[in-house]
Amino acid sequence: MVPLPFPGSDLAHDAGVGLGVAAALAVFAAEARRRGVADDRLWAVVGCALAFLALGARLGTWAQHADLARNAGLLQWWIDGNRSILSGLVGAWLGVHVGKRIVGYRARTGDLFAPAVALGMAIGRVGCLLTELPGAPTGARWGMVLDAAASGRLGGPRAGAVAGVGLHPSFAYEIAFHAVAFAVLWRLRDRLARPGDLFVLYVAGYAVFRFCVEFVRGNAVAWGGLTRPQLFLAVTMPLLAWRVARLVRDARGVGRVPEPVG
Repeated sequence: MVPLPFPGSDLAHDAGVGLGVAAALAVFAAEARRRGVADDRLWAVVGCALAFLALGARLGTWAQHADLARNAGLLQWWIDGNRSILSGLVGAWLGVHVGKRIVGYRARTGDLFAPAVALGMAIGRVGCLLTELPGAPTGARWGMVLDAAASGRLGGPRAGAVAGVGLHPSFAYEIAFHAVAFAVLWRLRDRLARPGDLFVLYVAGYAVFRFCVEFVRGNAVAWGGLTRPQLFLAVTMPLLAWRVARLVRDARGVGRVPEPVG
């Protein structure tokens, strides 16, 4: 059993996230250089994506109740509310499109973002692993254990933070997924049929993985035995499945489109 090193520590969490963002920017810059993309407007798009990522991650979890009057005020939620990487990724996707519209950048950028986001997620999730509620109880030897103090800082048994019980290290599972995804995306970065397919493949894979890992994540059940992230994914996965089906069809029928961005 492994103790949780920094339960509830904002500093350790934000340090992990910051390192993840730095790694993602480094990979993005390296890929842009390799592909010969030198348009400065691209960095305005990246900046807009990061801004919308932060907004989406925080405000995307605000509507906890259907009766909006029961939800916390937006300012209070911004300061004290939790964050969601799923709503953050949606915000970043929207930010890319808003940024492109503002600066007039028309080239597809998904093939640049995919490996960068995967590596950034693998590193950033280390901060979550060290500080957040690990997951649901498990009898496995690799479970993480909370002491009484850590349990209290994470909300106690009512929040799933049970002391002295091995908990699934769900963030470790996610780190492993994103690390493998980065390796696969790096290998496929010049092999897919159409610009942007690389990002579609990554998002679809993460959606399936995240839906499955939610069963050991320890998040509260919202409806029908599913958590809020699972309900969101249940709605979006059919669209992603359609996109992946198109990707496979095109890969069989056409060759690689030269230079997907820039």
